[in-house]
Amino acid sequence: MVMGVIRKVYKYLSAVRHCLFFEDMMKTILSGKRGQVGLEFLTTYAWAFVVILIVIGALAYFGVTNPSKVLPDRCNLGAEFTCINHLIDATNSQVKLRLKNGLGDVVVANSFSVSSEQGSISCSTASPSSIDPWVPGNVTDVTFTSCGLSAGGFVSGQKEKLFVQFSYYDKKSGSAYARVVKGEIFSTVK
Repeated sequence: MVMGVIRKVYKYLSAVRHCLFFEDMMKTILSGKRGQVGLEFLTTYAWAFVVILIVIGALAYFGVTNPSKVLPDRCNLGAEFTCINHLIDATNSQVKLRLKNGLGDVVVANSFSVSSEQGSISCSTASPSSIDPWVPGNVTDVTFTSCGLSAGGFVSGQKEKLFVQFSYYDKKSGSAYARVVKGEIFSTVK
């Protein structure tokens, strides 16, 4: 019934022949090629989608999508103090920092601590335990020992994040005006 109506409309429009596009569209509908065109369209894009999935899988397999392999090592302690160098040593269970006083005043730094992101490590001692006096522009090495890095799951060659914290105060003002510096180390474990 519906096809009969469509054929009558097609015959009427064939006689008039005003619109060639409509005529071509009607021929396609009546010949049944519309479904084939749609299927070919979907199949073409399905293959493209499969290729994209294979490429993403290969990149993930080879570790390209792991951001920790791509990101550089870093040590950030804010603007007051510069972290010149750092080392996470799982073999000796140590964390070493080389810090520079970037303030314009002589300060006293103490209460050094290091902890991991998961809370699995905590360094018990820092050498020196206090830097008194710390002159502006002066560079000091701080070594944290007995960190238990291997027990905390730190493996040589992997990148790990540690949090560093210490307090400091201006030598002229005194310890009543102590401030806390918090920073982080993201580095390859040695």
